Amino acid sequence: MTILGARSSAGLETLSRCLPRALFTSPLWGEVGSRSDPGEGVRTIDRSKPPHPNPLPNGERERTALVTIAALRSLALTLVVGITTLPLLPVPARAETVLRVAMTAGDIPDWTGQPDQGFEGYRFVGWSLYDALINWDLSHSDREAQMVPGLATKWTIDPANNKRWIFELRKGVKFHDGCKLDADLVVWNIERLLDDKTPGFHPVQYARQRARSINIERAEKIDEATVAIYTKTPDSLASYNFSIWYMISKCALEKVNYDYTQYAKAPAGTGPYRFDRVVPRERLELVKNADYWNPARVPKHDRMVLIPMPEATTRAAALLAGQVDIVEAPSPDTIPRLKSSGMNVITLSYPHNWHYQLNFVEPPFNDVRVRRAANYAMNRPEMVDMLGGVAQPGYAIYTPTSKLYGNPVKYEFDPKKATALLKEANCYPCAITLAISTSGSGQMQPLPMNELVKAQLEAVGFKVKLDVMDWNALLDVGIKGREKYPQYNGINISRATQDPQYGLLRFVMKQQWAPAGGNWGWYSTPEVEDLIAEAMRTFDDEARDLILTKIHEIASRDAVMLFVTHDLNPRALSPKLKGFVQAQSWFQDMTPIVVGN
Repeated sequence: MTILGARSSAGLETLSRCLPRALFTSPLWGEVGSRSDPGEGVRTIDRSKPPHPNPLPNGERERTALVTIAALRSLALTLVVGITTLPLLPVPARAETVLRVAMTAGDIPDWTGQPDQGFEGYRFVGWSLYDALINWDLSHSDREAQMVPGLATKWTIDPANNKRWIFELRKGVKFHDGCKLDADLVVWNIERLLDDKTPGFHPVQYARQRARSINIERAEKIDEATVAIYTKTPDSLASYNFSIWYMISKCALEKVNYDYTQYAKAPAGTGPYRFDRVVPRERLELVKNADYWNPARVPKHDRMVLIPMPEATTRAAALLAGQVDIVEAPSPDTIPRLKSSGMNVITLSYPHNWHYQLNFVEPPFNDVRVRRAANYAMNRPEMVDMLGGVAQPGYAIYTPTSKLYGNPVKYEFDPKKATALLKEANCYPCAITLAISTSGSGQMQPLPMNELVKAQLEAVGFKVKLDVMDWNALLDVGIKGREKYPQYNGINISRATQDPQYGLLRFVMKQQWAPAGGNWGWYSTPEVEDLIAEAMRTFDDEARDLILTKIHEIASRDAVMLFVTHDLNPRALSPKLKGFVQAQSWFQDMTPIVVGN
């Protein structure tokens, strides 16, 4: 039986003149089949044309149009075949499954290696497009996430040299562009964030990684599948730093002569998603990497669309309207409406600290009495109530369930004591300026929260000015440090506490004084420096934890921060999503999510 030959092709040509032209024409690209391949590069929507009447988001509109056109053409072909031969049933096209995520970020995170936009950039872009030598197990909600093998299957400290780490690389891994993972490529990825003479050195990404790279000296190839990485001083916590040191394709960057602007048009990692396209300031679209080296993390949907949406009520409204499928940090006042509309609202304790880093050089916070006064001024239960219970009081860097919590000073609300300390320090009224953001990764609900902090501080004798800026601008203040921004007495940047280096030590060690690292306000004491050195050369986990606990207790005693609250990490999901596991981590794995109808 002839299925489709000259007669049926001629029939299709005849039928195309009789059936509606919509069967053979795309409202987006014109004649179906005549569209030229857009080729590699950043594909954008032409904003000079009037908006399309279809209310769906642009990316979904394009896909819906394509699926519809494909179905119509199948129908046309069936009609033709029915005229010329026996009738055939059309094979329906499988609709692409799309996961749309509303982020708190004010813009699309940098997708060319080390992301910006805080840990939200790492969560949705870094963790999706790329892998590190060490990854995180995000498949459980009943315990804090732990490190697991990533592009390295094993890592150990050299028994003959406690400043030399050995990494055994995973074999058979390829980047999205076909470039293979080997020791040379890993060494280059380490050096490109250390040495400005390395081809592909990126000064901005270097600055973003500085808190992690400051104690890394160099990397060297041992053989094709083994790399040694040297630290400047013994560093028992170095492995944590390599869990967010992303490996990018050197082949892809070489191809464009190490021009990151061009590389952004076709970035290549080894992650579970591949780059597809970006609409600047609007969305980043990633597609499933069906060849991902870890079959357990091959995405269970075809496409993920990342949408910056910094305003909390806008995110909730978009979810209720069906414009997105998952939202980060819904505002507390929208949660009842979301639940009553059938949305799945998830909360879970995770290693998070919402606080203010303080300036230890300029007055008034160079005086511990003023720092303690600020902490005694905090009515933390009132903050939790304002947040609808989606938080827990923060009295220290870590939560009481952390193994490093110990016995810190608990700054219970005591306004009389706060006022007395200010008067004792001869700072009454005590004028301070705090840098804050409008949104951002882990920032929770920064504007109302900062207003409440301001009111509580002023009630005991502070005079507070809030300098409001966007998230990336505040991160720039944090990276460059108090020396560059002496006008600020404190900055409100929430932090991850999922590893001791990033959550504790970088705030109290001299080596990390910004801009060299994450110690924005330049705190340092000889006692803490000695304990840090001891912890770094202690490779026994239990013994090291005892030292770290003591450091945490001293940080509390010295009021190194204005402690406020710990987030419960609320997310709201459409009921059509299944399979998501909320991990006790700043990172989350989107790959298990199944998108239903």
